[in-house]
Amino acid sequence: MRKILIVDDQRGIRLLLEEVFSREGYEVYQAINGLEALSIIKNNSIDCVLLDMKIPGMNGFEILQEIRSLNFTMPIFMMTAFGDQELMDEAKSLGVVKYFTKPFNIFEVTKEVNEVLAAS
Repeated sequence: MRKILIVDDQRGIRLLLEEVFSREGYEVYQAINGLEALSIIKNNSIDCVLLDMKIPGMNGFEILQEIRSLNFTMPIFMMTAFGDQELMDEAKSLGVVKYFTKPFNIFEVTKEVNEVLAAS
């Protein structure tokens, strides 16, 4: 069973994504902050991360940098309500597969994640 980590401080988004990806057959983990996300990644074989850009404390970009510095190479999708092109370009250089702008289309998110994981 493939494992997905959802990192977002908004409970409603975490629950929506968990429900959808659970129905798709994934084992879903949730984290509300960077420290929790990194702990889950270090202790589980996570196949994919859905990562919010704006999280209190350690933001999504800092979490992304830390994941990559630990040599984890799983696909990472960023979710953001803000479209900072410079930040998006820098995140893509660290291996972000795609950005989803909130509010996102849940069908697009599941389609993209399914396609990326099917190819890996």
